Amino acid sequence: MNRKTSIIILTFNNLDFTKKCLASIKKYTPKDTYELIIIDNNSKDKTKDYLKKLSNVKVIFNKENLGFPKACNQGIKIANKNNDILLLNNDTIVTTNWLTNLKTCLYSSKKIGAVGPVCNQTENNQKVDFTYDDIVSMQKLAKKNNISDSTKWEEKTFLIGYCLLIKRKVINKLKRLDEKYSPGYVEDNDFCLRILNANYRLMLCHDTFIHHNLGTSFRKDLTSFYKILNKNREYFFKKWHFVTFAFDDSKDASISLLEDGKKLLDLRSGIGVNALSLKYRFKNMEIEGVEEDKSKQKFSKKFIKTYSSLKKAKLNYYDYILIGNYLETVPNIDNFLKEVRKHLKSTGFLIGEFSNTSSIQNINQLLQGNNIYENKNCFTPKSLQEILKNTFTVTYYFKWYQALTEEEQDLYEKIKDKGLYLDYVYYTFKAKKN
Repeated sequence: MNRKTSIIILTFNNLDFTKKCLASIKKYTPKDTYELIIIDNNSKDKTKDYLKKLSNVKVIFNKENLGFPKACNQGIKIANKNNDILLLNNDTIVTTNWLTNLKTCLYSSKKIGAVGPVCNQTENNQKVDFTYDDIVSMQKLAKKNNISDSTKWEEKTFLIGYCLLIKRKVINKLKRLDEKYSPGYVEDNDFCLRILNANYRLMLCHDTFIHHNLGTSFRKDLTSFYKILNKNREYFFKKWHFVTFAFDDSKDASISLLEDGKKLLDLRSGIGVNALSLKYRFKNMEIEGVEEDKSKQKFSKKFIKTYSSLKKAKLNYYDYILIGNYLETVPNIDNFLKEVRKHLKSTGFLIGEFSNTSSIQNINQLLQGNNIYENKNCFTPKSLQEILKNTFTVTYYFKWYQALTEEEQDLYEKIKDKGLYLDYVYYTFKAKKN
């Protein structure tokens, strides 16, 4: 816990962001607990002049924009060899207790390899709904939130690199970020999987909030952004044998239908994203999974007992079987439902999700000639009950509404009295055994 931290910040223009970031570090980070390393990727504004005037800061001035992985590796290379490493975006503003709280979590267990905070703008369910009008009010909210609390530490399969604190032992083992992802994107997904492969854990600290402006360079040119993103996604797939969308594979739409203290089987548990989300929300739930894909199964097994097929799971054991949108892709629905039924207790529930075939959004797409249902089983609430009738009875629907475009609203007005299920784009359902 007494180990110091090397804070590595990359800059490429956006001097105002950098100034605010550095000012917040100076104000909210205990003195003599860190060293500051800045890698400038050939800024064209006044950033270089500003950095040259800083004291007690290690600075590298690159003659070209090397991107994120290579520049981070430069910082790691010159960091004090005894320090932990913290990768921090220059478009962030840190807050009261930010680094202390992160360190507390990081060193609470030898098994934890890296930790990260929540913020106001990001993906991967690392965003929290803090509402504020200015940085002063943000800092007040953060101060109230940033009280160390181990019940607010959530295990993850991935942490976004806008603020990532990595234990020195992990850095010594993994050495560096994979520079084949240059100039950036997906390298943090990759690095987190490498941390998991090294048998360390990742923790998201809900007791630590910082401000994030979300994207200052790459996203300005969307054509280049998506070209880079797609290239890196392809490389990731070749390396890990599953797509990056595996990190989004959470059945969040089903969570509201669950109760704690139950036994749950997560069908298609993927790399464990959903299981970890459930573990954080339901402290007393027993969770097992089924994942047929061996590359994903390898990671799912790190978090929960994972079977290679549904038939190998326990019979008459589960209170819930979570299937997500599996019905939309399963070849033989009737056989699948009969198999699922065997594994549920007599009082158990099947919980699933499906896109509404006759939502106004989907009807509008079909009228435009877009075949959105190719190689996909399609449902409405009525057709689903017909399919389930021999094995299950739907006891509850949770309806998901999506705001209509002007075009969709016009179409809705024309056909709203036709008896179709127009209003809801997505359903979550709960069904009991017959």
